[in-house]
Amino acid sequence: MTGKSTMDSWARFTPQQRMKRYGSFFVLALTVAWALRSIDVIWEWVWDAPIQLFDLFDRMVPPDPTNLPSILEAIWQTINIATIATFIAVFLSLPVAYIAAQNTTPNRITLWIGRFILVSSRSVNTIIWALLFVAIFGPGIIAGIIAIMFRSIGFLGKLLGEAIEEINPEPIEALEACGASRFKVVLYGIVPQVMPAFFAISILRWDINLRESTVLGLVGAGGIGIILQGAIDTFQWQEVSMVLLTILALVIVGEVISTTLRKKIL
Repeated sequence: MTGKSTMDSWARFTPQQRMKRYGSFFVLALTVAWALRSIDVIWEWVWDAPIQLFDLFDRMVPPDPTNLPSILEAIWQTINIATIATFIAVFLSLPVAYIAAQNTTPNRITLWIGRFILVSSRSVNTIIWALLFVAIFGPGIIAGIIAIMFRSIGFLGKLLGEAIEEINPEPIEALEACGASRFKVVLYGIVPQVMPAFFAISILRWDINLRESTVLGLVGAGGIGIILQGAIDTFQWQEVSMVLLTILALVIVGEVISTTLRKKIL
């Protein structure tokens, strides 16, 4: 009887835990309700959106391949922006990852400097970086490359720094016991352990940069986005659909390439 009554009275949460959960849900519901009331939404446009969507789709079909040579040239420029920016960011992120990892940083000052670089890089969206560098360097692919590069340093540095923090310390201790220099400790103790993660993270970031570089042209930073923005501004919706299909094909190819390379490495 005692065992049965114990089973009958069992509950996943105590009454206090249930009250906390219900209170959290209530606060969340109030927050969502407040957010919906505080934003300025023109609900007439929201209800009319399905009609506008079908109308826009009707104007975009069939895609117009007339400007396809220019579109392909811009796609190639987009690939170059993503590739060059990733290549530069990979090497610039290495020292940042080294000083941002707790087990390799020389001291706490360099640790916080590295963490600050990673946070500041990741906290600013690529489009914001592009707007800034377009104002500095003018419209073109240079601004796009630097914008992608600045954004990528934080991503690459953080993941690579975490990979460094998870390495096995025994090879490093053995090298230090043999009197190896710091350079040799890094070269023979750290690099071989993080090399697979290094390549996997770099390929992943290239895939992400390929997607992000497609919209840089919307702010004048080069790539396929320039043609897309021009077609939208002139209401050439069939050309817009052609550009979107080309971007979709580029993203699919990039995904296949990155997935294949990561499988071979890992």
